[in-house]
Amino acid sequence: MLRKKQDKMGLWEAVSLAVGTMIGAGIFSVLGVGAQICGSNLPEAFAIAAIISLTVAYSYAKLGAVYVSNAGPIEFILRGIGDNVITGTLSILMWFSYVVSISLFAKAFAGYFLALFHLPQSPLLTVIVEAFVIAFFTALNFFGSKAVGKAEFWIVVIKLSVLLSFVAFGIWSIHPEYLKPDLTPQGIVKTFYAASVLFLTYMGFGLITNASENIENPKKNVPRAIYISIAIVAFVYISVAITAVGNLGVEGLVKAEEYALAEAAKPFLGEFGFTLVAIGALFSTSSAINATLYGGANVAYVLAKKGHLPDVFERKVWFGEPEGLYITAVLGFLFAALFDLNGISSLISFTFLIIYVFVIASHYRLAVKGKVDGNPGLIIFNFIVILTVLIILMDYQWKDSRDSFWTSIAVVIVAFIIEYVYRKTTKRHFKERNKAGHLFKIL
Repeated sequence: MLRKKQDKMGLWEAVSLAVGTMIGAGIFSVLGVGAQICGSNLPEAFAIAAIISLTVAYSYAKLGAVYVSNAGPIEFILRGIGDNVITGTLSILMWFSYVVSISLFAKAFAGYFLALFHLPQSPLLTVIVEAFVIAFFTALNFFGSKAVGKAEFWIVVIKLSVLLSFVAFGIWSIHPEYLKPDLTPQGIVKTFYAASVLFLTYMGFGLITNASENIENPKKNVPRAIYISIAIVAFVYISVAITAVGNLGVEGLVKAEEYALAEAAKPFLGEFGFTLVAIGALFSTSSAINATLYGGANVAYVLAKKGHLPDVFERKVWFGEPEGLYITAVLGFLFAALFDLNGISSLISFTFLIIYVFVIASHYRLAVKGKVDGNPGLIIFNFIVILTVLIILMDYQWKDSRDSFWTSIAVVIVAFIIEYVYRKTTKRHFKERNKAGHLFKIL
């Protein structure tokens, strides 16, 4: 039975879902990373990343308006290229992207936690805090986290209030010379490098399609929610970047990479500002870990394992597949312990970009067949843009983060092998939903 109309999310509730996800741990964790890559061009990098996200959002909006499924991008790819080993590989990569996201959030939590309590940013203490926070939310998910789920709204309010206060107070004390853009060829290249990494901070808009079965009038509200949420988030990110760089300067942000936003509040709010932002970061990152374990990773793991979601999609604790919780948590901790923020950020962007390439390709095939709306020429242009961003990111990884480069390649190869063997062994087939949201098999 489908949810009653009055129980479904309206437009602004869907927008809040995406905005709350996007304006989360990302802005607290990668601000210093972005400054390290492109210096004073950080606001421009965030703006370019927003424009790039719109090229993907176009396909998500068109596909999400027609195919209402909480499987999100995997549903779109399944419609476009069918049930095969590539679709299965991409479903594993989608789950893996959540695994690495957990490691990013845990590392960000550790950085702000240690800074807040004036503890040294040593590798040992960082790993201990990362292990603790992941273990805590793993246990919470195992025993059920309905109480935490109810608190999500207030956590979103807190972190938005912190960020908007940061901008409102800090915009008046910026140093214009800190914001002078670097327009040299090298500076421009680094800006695009940064945009390819910061792209990950906009990826939350996809959760709207993952919740489309629970959204009222999805044909209209899914596209609207996607575009509105990106516009809101772009405004916040660019404003925060201008305020942070303008007050602390590039060197200050890079030096405080693990807790850059809190350090950027010091020039105009002193220790109070540092403490306020650090607490906001802890709320945000802990919320993101919980939401990712309880929501995205849960769905992605079950989808990859079984090839479909339950007939009635509910927010259940791992859908009776508890081993997925443990595997996700352990892998999340390992990536947090083995990689720095820069490496983790680029790895997340890489996995999402791979999925986006196939989403746009699927959109093109479906649009040409007349099954969905979309201008084929614009879709091809968007495909070229995302493929170019992927190449730029891999070039950056090769030059500045070789471990991340080889890990990215290895992840795709391993995911393909696992899917091939798993499919042959279990005879698992992916299932798709019709436009009303009901399941039927492709056999």
